[in-house]
Amino acid sequence: MSNSLRTRIRARMAACLASIAAAGILVTGVPAFQSEADAAPGTIRCDKKWLGKEYGSPPAGSGIQGKNQPFSQRPQNEWDDYWFENPSHAFDGLKAPNRAQSDLAGDTDADAQKWKKKFEATQNPKYRVLEIYARYNVQAKKSTGIKTWGTWLDQRLIGYEANRLKGDGFEAKVVRDFKLVGPDWICQKDVPVFDKDGKPVIDPKTGKQAVRKYDAYNAKTKEFVEFKSNGKHIAKQFRYDNHVLRNQQYSDHKLRLITGDSTSSNTVKKYATLNKQLEAERGGKQNQATIREHRSTGAPRWRPNQYTRYNPIMNPDPRRVGSIGPINDAAFRSGSTPGTARQIQHQYRGANGNGVFGRGGPGGIDFSTLELNYVGSPVKGKGLDYSFKADYAKDPDNNPGWGGKARLQLASDAMFTWLALTPDTFWVNLNPDQPDKIMDKTFGKTDAGRVLLEADLEMKHDYAKDMDPREGVGKQYWDAMQAANIPCGHQIRLWIVPKTAKVRVEKDGIYILDAPLKVNAEPQKVEYPDPNGSDCKLTEAQIRTSQSLVDQYVIPDVEKKVNTGPAYADLRRVYSSRVAAEYIRDQDKDRATDFRPIINSNNVARWPLSAEHRSWTPKKTWDAYMKSYTEGDYSYPCNVGGQNKTCVMGGVDFSKAPKRNITRVRFDLEHPRLDKNTKTSVKTETAYRDTDTALIGGNGSGEPAGGDDDPIPTPTPTPTPTDGPSTPSPSDTPSPQPSTPGGDKPTPPAKDPDGDLADTGSSTPVGLIAGIAAALAAAGAALTWWMRRRKATTG
Repeated sequence: MSNSLRTRIRARMAACLASIAAAGILVTGVPAFQSEADAAPGTIRCDKKWLGKEYGSPPAGSGIQGKNQPFSQRPQNEWDDYWFENPSHAFDGLKAPNRAQSDLAGDTDADAQKWKKKFEATQNPKYRVLEIYARYNVQAKKSTGIKTWGTWLDQRLIGYEANRLKGDGFEAKVVRDFKLVGPDWICQKDVPVFDKDGKPVIDPKTGKQAVRKYDAYNAKTKEFVEFKSNGKHIAKQFRYDNHVLRNQQYSDHKLRLITGDSTSSNTVKKYATLNKQLEAERGGKQNQATIREHRSTGAPRWRPNQYTRYNPIMNPDPRRVGSIGPINDAAFRSGSTPGTARQIQHQYRGANGNGVFGRGGPGGIDFSTLELNYVGSPVKGKGLDYSFKADYAKDPDNNPGWGGKARLQLASDAMFTWLALTPDTFWVNLNPDQPDKIMDKTFGKTDAGRVLLEADLEMKHDYAKDMDPREGVGKQYWDAMQAANIPCGHQIRLWIVPKTAKVRVEKDGIYILDAPLKVNAEPQKVEYPDPNGSDCKLTEAQIRTSQSLVDQYVIPDVEKKVNTGPAYADLRRVYSSRVAAEYIRDQDKDRATDFRPIINSNNVARWPLSAEHRSWTPKKTWDAYMKSYTEGDYSYPCNVGGQNKTCVMGGVDFSKAPKRNITRVRFDLEHPRLDKNTKTSVKTETAYRDTDTALIGGNGSGEPAGGDDDPIPTPTPTPTPTDGPSTPSPSDTPSPQPSTPGGDKPTPPAKDPDGDLADTGSSTPVGLIAGIAAALAAAGAALTWWMRRRKATTG
């Protein structure tokens, strides 16, 4: 933190905290960090260290909460978050030094200190870059040093700094929340460690007497206080705690542990054992060692510069620095395959940085379940906030989450695709009679179009598999057909339509609460010759009966797969993005946003097919469909006209998607604290109400998330360094592309043939999400053989 910034923060804190009343004291804001050089350990007042000034007597209600209970927890409705500065994060896009840069930086601690002092004096990031290079060179010379630049930068520099500063931020927050002010509250108290017999305890590493440094101390109340933002004690410190508290000098002192996360069961167990031991040794005195779980989520922040990693996620303007936020960090750290994810997880576990790398480390998020669940109201010049939901990985060490970058990119690219193309292009079509009408040409150049077409084919496979007359729902269907005396099945058309999606539109954005999909089916005729050579004809009444049995036995299972099956995860992912895109369209109608040049531009050049699907074409999926239709991916042995054959079938179609804005009362009842948790997720990963669902988001403008208590000042442009490392070259940093063509006024969208959204009484209009059409014929009549065969066998 710069001296000028520290001065401004202290001045502001002094103004905010100047009003002291007998009933209490206002203790808010982000701390002004005091250098430990200002005072020796054991004399640094907590209020001066973290609040920027000294106070008199503590106000009413000050002190450690829950200290009269062995273990107590902060009420869930009081959970909140706090900022901590993580300035090294601004250099996460810094490339490895070349030979000249490395030589200039040097490879000693003295070199690193030299560049650090220059940076502090000038605030020119080129000197910070040289300091970072020098530190890397220092550790790279060691036999145990990390040689891979990216690993060292993320784990050893950014991660370690975040761990340290997160602890500082949590300590400052507890001082504020518990009002640990006045001359009696000292932060950083050094206590020489003696055992219960008065003998010095030796630190095996130094060979000298051990010293226990407590985060806070109150001589008047005789309390040692330890802050742990991650909810875990440190074994070495706890061993010293046992000695200190059992030594005669401190036999009347208590130990208070304050945790900022879910307290580990091992920590709870250790403290419970110590508390009982002290109670027995101190004549029945209770609550001598207690834990207060003060749940608060630490949110890192930094000011981007030319060395910050460019990220196009949810970023409407490619001229900006790029999107930033915890979801981008998590996706960046995740492996692209299960194998690489396990390797990365092992590396990060060794880095002791899981507290800042998210719950469970970089493999803690199950990215296969990632879906967009919130976008903020877009503001011109500021992009928008956004948040995703995902399950936490059940076993992150052995089966860590992977593929975060690809799935996050898909959700983002899909949203921009829905914005750039007009709704009349959102169709795909797999029909043996129409090889020339597979999908819109431009839509076919995007991953969103690919996902829809491949989902159609996937549903055909699932429908065909479910119709197997030998087992499961297929057997139930054909048994019912036989009971109804219907000799064969009928040709059928299947298509997916979203059920009414539940959303909540607030002033700050839209919450996508539930976007379920529904599978519809109806009889359909296809001119393409029946691959099974069946000539079975049904009456209209028989077709209606057969269709009702399909709806009863088969369709529910297919629909379940579409809504929950891993094969359709991408489909659900791009559909959630479609809901968000329609909300952005609605917002842009009222006022120009950063998305206006994109909306209806018909330009998807910024969001092409991903690298792994670059060779895909709609024709390839259509060919796969026809192979399945004519040869059968899922086939059943049958006898047609006395000849042994293999019978096949298939089918799919995708249609419209309305959404409904639920009331605020229902929103609060069914999704308590979702709005608060979502706002936290924009700044840092958080679990929704302590569940196994992660909320994790970011900001699409590339600007740091704001905070009313201590906004980061807008920086003045930093001159390009003239000596030392240069700004990353175009080959190192993604070059921003020109803005998508388009004027200030978007082209009016084509009228949606499905009509308007049902009026729910909301004062905020929620537009209809245009249908995403697809058609697939299914040769249901191919199963004629089965009923004939069964009838002949049983008759």
